[in-house]
Amino acid sequence: METIIVQPSGPSRPGAAGAGAPELLLLGPGDVAEFGRDRPGGRTGPFVALRDPGVSRRAGRLEAARDYWRLSNFSADTAYVVENMENGGEYLTVAPGRLGAPVPFELSRVVLPALDGGTGFTVFAPQHTYLDERRTPGATEQTAHPFALDVTAKYFLVLVALCEPRLRGVPDGAPPGAGDIARRLRPLDGCGGLTRSAVNYHIDYLARAKLPLDGDAGDGAGRTGAKRTRLASLALRYGLVREEHLALLPSRRRRGAGL
Repeated sequence: METIIVQPSGPSRPGAAGAGAPELLLLGPGDVAEFGRDRPGGRTGPFVALRDPGVSRRAGRLEAARDYWRLSNFSADTAYVVENMENGGEYLTVAPGRLGAPVPFELSRVVLPALDGGTGFTVFAPQHTYLDERRTPGATEQTAHPFALDVTAKYFLVLVALCEPRLRGVPDGAPPGAGDIARRLRPLDGCGGLTRSAVNYHIDYLARAKLPLDGDAGDGAGRTGAKRTRLASLALRYGLVREEHLALLPSRRRRGAGL
């Protein structure tokens, strides 16, 4: 599995008829990609283009490590910001000239100053490494989990909502749609502005990076229902989402009391 997935600036990926979505850049351990306004002459390799005259031609570099990534800032006087997309308000600043700054966030937005206020790209880092607790006490061997899910992440809430009908005793219940999930999660802190498009974005991320689906996981309107069903089935089959995770969702009793 790739260490990071880079989504350049461009049209959003709504998860339905997402025509025109930018091509994703996949980087594995040791891979490097530069970013800037334009690829310097004579240079080859992966490049993330930021089409703004306020961005340096050669602005910086991304480096994929085993289960994280590093950001280098080639600017002499401008800092870059890396926002944590899973925790509103959390960010880190990469100072001018800083090389190889490690980024701990799983879903990040890299923002550079630009003439239109700001430009950048999104970076997904789906891999995690854990201590293998099944080995003898004191062992330090690490294991890359095949399904590395962060139960505190917003995408995990989406996955729990997908599995909710079957966890509540409806064995053949179809997973809820993106709009239903958005409404289900909005009462939670940090989810008040959750939209249908944002939910589809998390579903796409789950299908591509966290619980990779066999075959085509495209964004065509006819495939979104099948994608939700397959994600829920996979999560339940391997026990990735269990009954106790329903406690992460808003209380249905509290919602009903207000009606």
